[in-house]
Amino acid sequence: MPAPAASPARARLPLAVYILGLSVFALGTSEFMLSGILQPLARDLGVSIPQAGLLISAFAIGMVVGAPVLAAATLRLPRRTTLIALLAIFGLGQVAGALAPSYAVLFASRVISALACAGFWAVGAAVAVSLVPVNARARAMAVMVGGLSIANIAGVPAGALLGQHAGWRAAFWAVAVLSVVGLVGVVTLVPHTEVPTGEDRPQLRRELTIYKDKQVWLALIATAMNGAAVFALFSYLSPLLTDTAGLAESWVPTVLALFGVGALIGTFIGGRIADAHLFGTLFGGIAASTAVLTLLALTAHSPVAAVALSLMLGVTAFTTAPALNARMFNVANAAPTLAGATTTAAFNIGNTVGPWLGGLTISAGWGYPSVAWTGAALAAVAVLTTALAFRLHRTSARSRVVASSAPAADSATDAAATLHSPESANRH
Repeated sequence: MPAPAASPARARLPLAVYILGLSVFALGTSEFMLSGILQPLARDLGVSIPQAGLLISAFAIGMVVGAPVLAAATLRLPRRTTLIALLAIFGLGQVAGALAPSYAVLFASRVISALACAGFWAVGAAVAVSLVPVNARARAMAVMVGGLSIANIAGVPAGALLGQHAGWRAAFWAVAVLSVVGLVGVVTLVPHTEVPTGEDRPQLRRELTIYKDKQVWLALIATAMNGAAVFALFSYLSPLLTDTAGLAESWVPTVLALFGVGALIGTFIGGRIADAHLFGTLFGGIAASTAVLTLLALTAHSPVAAVALSLMLGVTAFTTAPALNARMFNVANAAPTLAGATTTAAFNIGNTVGPWLGGLTISAGWGYPSVAWTGAALAAVAVLTTALAFRLHRTSARSRVVASSAPAADSATDAAATLHSPESANRH
């Protein structure tokens, strides 16, 4: 009889999972740093703030397209090799952005970088999940999401400081250097994998069957709406702080860092509780984000409220992130690479829709507080979608996702033994 699986509280995650989180730090810094340099970038390129905000949407669009396309295209390639190639392309995209002579070239470089970023996240998430037992998936995903959180704490504020004192292009050069560091880590520490063969060989047609499941689509919608809610506000947080709350532009890096601190706290909380209370984490986190965004819309003219609620939004938004990732892997367990790609696409559909809708409200003359109202409405949709998924989970045997995602003892033991067997390692 196989040995019992280690409990999530005591099990040590493989070093490779942390290396993937480090790489995500570089990706996340590039994805989010524009929120801190929108104003100098817009001034330099001669475009409006909403136009500059579309560069955030451009990155998100690239992520939406890139995640499923690259996941399918690389399905039968060694995952480590795929990660190395994608991270190299991403770094070159940062160099292209730093040298961009015009808005159009910068836009194109953001899309290319996003394609590589999407592929890396999708494949990297599948690798991280494959290296741990099923009852530690949320913890592994919390490490990767933690890379985004630390990017918000350190990378985004640093990018804002560079943008203010050394020009916005310096921020792109800095991310290019971070990409090299991540590349070295992946080359040296992520396990080598063989191309799957025989019955274990991935088949795109078979993996695509996950999209016949209603729970997959509900998970996708909830993830997209949650992301849209946050980025409707976050993309325009800098001008909201300066033009509405009346803070000096020098305060922007500090507030962005506070958002990142909140994100790290939220990721830690979500990673600790999501494996045992998946739906509870989803309901609590998304509902709390709805409340925070509503309060921010009502109190945006108060500097104290704007700063405090920015911190709180980081906590509530990122508490749900490990749960959203783990849930998608649960409902699409038969297709882990496409599950990672679908989650990435869903997050970035939200990251595209949110800034776009926020820009529309600003262009309509409703002021920067309108982006908080937009975010609250989108978060409310995510709450309703999660409620529908929970109801389906309670009544449908076909898409049975365990509300407490830690499985029963026997299934946990079998899953852990399977995941850590040599045969399983060769599949990934």
